[in-house]
Amino acid sequence: MSSITTTVTTTAPVKPLITGGLTAAAVAAVATAAVAAAGEFAGISLVVGGAPIPASGFAVLTGIFSVVGLALALVLARWARRPRTAFVRTTLVLTALSLVPDVLADASAATKVLLMLTHVVAAAIVIPAIARRLSA
Repeated sequence: MSSITTTVTTTAPVKPLITGGLTAAAVAAVATAAVAAAGEFAGISLVVGGAPIPASGFAVLTGIFSVVGLALALVLARWARRPRTAFVRTTLVLTALSLVPDVLADASAATKVLLMLTHVVAAAIVIPAIARRLSA
């Protein structure tokens, strides 16, 4: 008697992952720029190491790193056994690590908190938006 074992691999469709990820990146870029602008309006300096960071700079870097996160999701969707779990765990660790330079920055305490807040805002928008489109 012989038996046949079949393994079925399901992957998330790529197009919804890309469009959802890019949409989340755009929303997060606008949100981080708005948080930075609101902080500046409230009197929090955006000067780090003697150089001012424009609110648009927050949007640009958020967009870039969100696309890097989307690329990570695409790789995990193809190769990981549990892409959603791997993505969430990896991006949460990377988000935590992204706070380290903010803590070490040559800036006031309020500026450091504002910088860290923008990282958390971006992560809170992008990570769930991408994760929900990945296979569990």
